Amino acid sequence: MQKQRLIGVLLLLLAFGLSACGPKAFTDGKYVDPNEIALLSDKFNENDMQLIVKKLVNSLAAAKTTSNLGERPVIAVGKVSNRTSEHINVKLLTDKLRAELIQAREFRFIDIDSRGALQEEYDYNKGGNVDDQTVKGPKQIAVRYLITGNIGNYTQTVGNDKLIYYKMTLNLTDTSTNEIVWTDFKEIRKKFEKQTVGI
Repeated sequence: MQKQRLIGVLLLLLAFGLSACGPKAFTDGKYVDPNEIALLSDKFNENDMQLIVKKLVNSLAAAKTTSNLGERPVIAVGKVSNRTSEHINVKLLTDKLRAELIQAREFRFIDIDSRGALQEEYDYNKGGNVDDQTVKGPKQIAVRYLITGNIGNYTQTVGNDKLIYYKMTLNLTDTSTNEIVWTDFKEIRKKFEKQTVGI
């Protein structure tokens, strides 16, 4: 009987241990300020994105007032490459950059990504499917300046310390001359310390 009781206790402890080691469910959630700095991991995060966008938007806005870019120049976002060792949603970053520049009312933007959909709409209009007096296109405003760039990173581990460095560079190129009329970059360096995990 005592042997059976001991086996029962051991099985109970084993079951408890397995349940404690199982996957955790995130059930207790709350809204937090998106501008609040939260370094939950050593990966690229939304705080890094906000720091990059803020610096480059302010820099380009300042260049607009000091350079001969014209009144509300027409800009498009071209290729911005991810040259880091991580998966970074560059489209999310450039969309935020574009939104903030548009809201500043200093720039006009052309959406390169929508050109295919617009062409389909023009073809549909020309097919006699809509009222002739409401047909739009296909004349569009030409892009005067193109934003291109890249983001790269470098990681260094020394002892218990890990340093992560990011650098985002953007260029504004005049499409009529291929001249880079503005360029700037934002650097981010983060330091993490390895924590000892106890049992």
